[in-house]
Amino acid sequence: MPTRLPLVRRRCHACASERFRAHGKFRVNAHHKLIDAWLLALCTGCGATTRLTVLERANVRSVPPALLDRLHANDPVLAAELLQDPLLRRRNRVALDWSGAWRLDTGGTEYPHREAIDVEVRFGARIPVRPVRLIAEGCGLSRAGVERLIAEGSLVSGVRLDARLTGDFTFTLKC
Repeated sequence: MPTRLPLVRRRCHACASERFRAHGKFRVNAHHKLIDAWLLALCTGCGATTRLTVLERANVRSVPPALLDRLHANDPVLAAELLQDPLLRRRNRVALDWSGAWRLDTGGTEYPHREAIDVEVRFGARIPVRPVRLIAEGCGLSRAGVERLIAEGSLVSGVRLDARLTGDFTFTLKC
């Protein structure tokens, strides 16, 4: 589950910091029939503001009214959606830093005494994380311990557990 918006990785023009915190505030500027919109982010080091382009010289009639209303209302859900949009990240040449921006809800840590446990992992948002890390945190193991279980064949899954995933997956832990 996400706990906050991810940090935006971009070099600050005023200091040596490379992280910006988006708070979900937008700036909208109209030029006759054209409109620009930016998502604002503050530098974590010095507080300087950077703008991430959402709309650039778009015809006002081509922008859905619901989107304009959300931009004017500084909708934090829209900010989260836009930050996860690969087109917006590519256009603004930024990357996201998800460290500390998510938590793991296990629904309890008691495991029944059986030969094997089938676990389904569901993501609350598209957060890129390595399944090895999730399994280690959820089961109270070290990452090396999880990798050892994978090597022994005691932990199996239909997906690569050492690559970053953003979607749901399942795994089986043999006791």
